[in-house]
Amino acid sequence: MKTISVDIAIVGAGLAGLSAAEALSRAGRTVIVLEADERVGGRTLNYDLGHGKVVEVGGQWVGPTQRHLLDLAGRLNVDTYPTYTTGKSVAMLDGGRSVYRHVPRLSPFGLMESGLTLARLDRLARRIDVEYPWTDRRGLDELTMASWMRAHVHTRVARTMLELLIENVFACTPADVSLLHIVTCVQSARGMSPLIRTRGGAEDARFIGGSQLLSLRLAEQLGPEIVILNSPVRTIAQSADRVRVRAESIEVRASHVVVTVPPALAGRIAYDPPLPASRDQLTQRTPMGSIIKCLAIYDEPFWRNDGYNGQAVADRLAIHATFDNSPPDGHPGILLGFLAAGNARSLARVEESERRHAVLRSLAAFFGPRAQHPRDYVEMDWSAQEWARGCYSAHFPPGVWTGYGDALRAPVGRLHWAGTESATTWIGYMEGAVQSGLRAAADVLDRS
Repeated sequence: MKTISVDIAIVGAGLAGLSAAEALSRAGRTVIVLEADERVGGRTLNYDLGHGKVVEVGGQWVGPTQRHLLDLAGRLNVDTYPTYTTGKSVAMLDGGRSVYRHVPRLSPFGLMESGLTLARLDRLARRIDVEYPWTDRRGLDELTMASWMRAHVHTRVARTMLELLIENVFACTPADVSLLHIVTCVQSARGMSPLIRTRGGAEDARFIGGSQLLSLRLAEQLGPEIVILNSPVRTIAQSADRVRVRAESIEVRASHVVVTVPPALAGRIAYDPPLPASRDQLTQRTPMGSIIKCLAIYDEPFWRNDGYNGQAVADRLAIHATFDNSPPDGHPGILLGFLAAGNARSLARVEESERRHAVLRSLAAFFGPRAQHPRDYVEMDWSAQEWARGCYSAHFPPGVWTGYGDALRAPVGRLHWAGTESATTWIGYMEGAVQSGLRAAADVLDRS
């Protein structure tokens, strides 16, 4: 087994790990990044369309308030382009079909309650300290989002809209997740509006060259002798003054270690001495979201000529949300559909041909029969990926934040934690991953 000595070892070559490595390298520290997969990028991944074009099958969007991510893109000379929003959207809710530009034609009482409910969640979120969510004493962590909705949301339209929001933003059902977790994430984005808006919000823009390009360029800058692929970390042993990190064929000796993989995966590493009970229990209680990202690729974005912007929502189809995911020049035309939460779990169990049929049938219901005949179809089930086991990120069921949240970022001796789940801005997003990596790097520098 090859042995290497550095100042800091980093586990995971996603945006969190690579951002930490870049910051530590700039500060004059020697680093090594150990990545289990054969590639960098974590939960970002480009799919090659040919002719120099790509589309993302993982995380992809950036919003105007995501300054850490935009600053990183600027340093790496990766430009952005706006998400396509010109034209009409489609809503297929409560058995009806509505084509609209601003507000779908639904029950006015339901729409009014939807707005009031989002405002109520905003008010709950404003009192959260995102640095210490576990200190909240209002009992929010005793409730699932579903139980809160039963008590406070009365119209069918408002319930449906909120269920779709939770499924599509958090990749879980309202019954899966604590109300405290939802409002903590809302506060980390500085409000519900940035979290759910396309223009000016979380889905405002995409990266030219695909989001994985950020990690590829970071890794290129660091160099192949620093970013080691195909090296899943198996054990981390620390003594009073050193840490030994063992992967498949390499042992790294360092003064500190930053673990950037999701808590559920971090819990599969063997630690010597064992982790404190609170940290280990945390990793047992933070499941990943369920997402299958589906891309139908056409010669051209025919829906644009029909006056549609490619955005749709539904409550009774396989696909509950779609976007126009075409490259900057619009060719080829690509429709993105998400299988989320319960739909992702159930359709992951069927044959690929049956799942594809359900996806294309949904797209045809939104945008017409031409949607059933793409020239190519691509999907990525993130729950099936060995080194991800889900997307977009982990969600916290009731009792986790207040019972174990103080272990999320707290160092364990020479062990430090990063990853979007541990962020304090835009939790669950690429922005959160970058911010967490920079925070962990600063913590290491303060202690070394």
